[in-house]
Amino acid sequence: MTIKYNRGMKYRIFTAVALVLLIAGCGYSQPNNAGTSAGSPGSIVISGSTALLPLVKEAAVEYQSAHPNVKISVAGGGSRVGITQVAQRAVDIGDSDIPAPNEPSLVDHAVAVVTFGIIVNPQTGVKNLSTAQIRGIFSGKIANWSQAGGRSGPITVINRPRSSGTRAVLVQNILGGHEPSEGGLTQDSSGTVAAMVAQTPGAISYAGMAYVKPGSQVAVTIDGVSPSVANVESDKYKYWSQEHMFTNGQPSAQVAGFINYVKDDRALLCRLKFIPENFMILAALKGSRLNC
Repeated sequence: MTIKYNRGMKYRIFTAVALVLLIAGCGYSQPNNAGTSAGSPGSIVISGSTALLPLVKEAAVEYQSAHPNVKISVAGGGSRVGITQVAQRAVDIGDSDIPAPNEPSLVDHAVAVVTFGIIVNPQTGVKNLSTAQIRGIFSGKIANWSQAGGRSGPITVINRPRSSGTRAVLVQNILGGHEPSEGGLTQDSSGTVAAMVAQTPGAISYAGMAYVKPGSQVAVTIDGVSPSVANVESDKYKYWSQEHMFTNGQPSAQVAGFINYVKDDRALLCRLKFIPENFMILAALKGSRLNC
């Protein structure tokens, strides 16, 4: 038996045995500092997706508290950076919002589902955008908020670099495969993007919902559909992705322990606005809904 619950390149196939197991189961620093290096006993080095970063950072703090002999070093850099560094064995885990189809040595550990938001500064007066309007804004064809139902004023687009998985999912799921115009600003991390949107009248960008703070940014509805858990589960809301933790080959027991901790801490996942990976499987089977 197989179950497919994702779209396009993002689907995964689960065997009946894996499903039974799932139902039954039903300190932040830069890498390589303080003597911490990939593959070292007692250390785990992680880099990659900044969308997954809030979850991994907090999980690392909790995990180290319970396992004081383990040192976890976490950094961002973007999904493609994480994939590249784990492929080169520069880190133990490469975090990513996107698959790694050209890296056959990598083992994919799907840990959660992330909901992304199109976020705008509250002063724009915009709470909903159509897919066509979003495409017009990120292509540069729409340059004033009055053209998109907001207050009159210039639109400031803040992009992520091409190494960003958040950007790659935007291109795939919202922009129809077209890269955004490079005429705006570019920021390297989701946290910086969220801060700039909050501080810049007329700003628009995109980030994981863990970074969205009411009053600081508005995560607009897209075609009238909000970025809620229920709408992600039903696939009415399209801007979401699986989150992956890649290892180069099968992980050591130490690394596997941390990956399982990230995947299984439902309270932490819910608090940071992630959807547990195993819950998405059960939702596909039973139509269940997650109550965080």
